[in-house]
Amino acid sequence: MGGVLSTVFGGGEDAAPGTESEPSRVLKFSSSARWQLHFNEIKESNKLLVVDFSASWCGPCRMIEPAIHAMADKFNDVDFVKLDVDELPDVAKEFNVTAMPTFVLVKRGKEIERIIGAKKDELEKKVSKLRA
Repeated sequence: MGGVLSTVFGGGEDAAPGTESEPSRVLKFSSSARWQLHFNEIKESNKLLVVDFSASWCGPCRMIEPAIHAMADKFNDVDFVKLDVDELPDVAKEFNVTAMPTFVLVKRGKEIERIIGAKKDELEKKVSKLRA
């Protein structure tokens, strides 16, 4: 059962296995138009956005996924978005993504940090520091 945001933005499709009663706080977009709508709305706020560029075939992406869901639950004042580079190659190109996973941290529509690779501890430290 998805919430209003997941219904409007097409998120919630990637809820962690076994947690169907609790929708994921990680939004997933399969449409460039829906992603752009969300991005345009959030760039007007000072809220931190963490964009997880991944691919279904990427082993490190699958390995870090549970940690991303845990961070989304821990930092409920941060927006976490997962984008599949194969589904949204135009968005990946716009953000100059060349490796997966790549985490782009954005505030007010501007990239403020980038982490390439499944570096859970580094990502968590950056999110904690930049979310204020």
